[in-house]
Amino acid sequence: MRTALTLSDLDYRFLATTPLFAGIAEQDIQAKLVALGAVIRSYPKGAFIHLEGDRVHTMSLVLRGRVHIEHDDVWGNRALLGQAETGDLFAEAYAAMGDEPLLIHVVAAEDTDVLCLDVSRILTIRAGQHWEYPRLTANLLHILARKNLSLSRRMLHTAPKTIRGRVLSYLSFLATKTQSRRFTIPFDRQQMADYLGVDRSALSAELSKMQKEGLLRYRKSDFFLTGAKLLDE
Repeated sequence: MRTALTLSDLDYRFLATTPLFAGIAEQDIQAKLVALGAVIRSYPKGAFIHLEGDRVHTMSLVLRGRVHIEHDDVWGNRALLGQAETGDLFAEAYAAMGDEPLLIHVVAAEDTDVLCLDVSRILTIRAGQHWEYPRLTANLLHILARKNLSLSRRMLHTAPKTIRGRVLSYLSFLATKTQSRRFTIPFDRQQMADYLGVDRSALSAELSKMQKEGLLRYRKSDFFLTGAKLLDE
């Protein structure tokens, strides 16, 4: 069992490389963390960080580990909407909206430490004050825009009616993004099925069929698109 992080353990050089603190000098980050009421919380693998229906007022930055953003329907079917890895932010949109209940839940995909920050202190200006966090606000807006594009992209991947169509959409995107026919997806097979909104057994059967047809080769999360043509080839 690893030791949980504390505020005194924070690596400000690492924080300066994250999207939230991009462009902010390392020596200025500590003061901003104090002003934002920073708190570190630790979760074991499988623990719920946020539950559907919760109201959150802090956004969280992953310091170590990884979390999954999930949704369960009333029949118990689970959809994996996304994930946040080390350096990523989550729950920022709900925290910015105040009392909006979560439509999703957040689960620690592995032992995880997160840095919780009071987003209202970034967005609120009191009478007579100047705007204290222009760079943080700009970074947060960029993160929200990127998340919106990511959700839109998932909608494109799940739009095809067939499993093959969804697989081809997702793998085509990754091949184009990496400009390579060989890449590693960030999911195991169950997570991939959840992300694409399909049954795991049916997904495995379709991947096996596509491999036999010579469309791709794969081993666990490593894929090679044998018939794909990319711009650099």
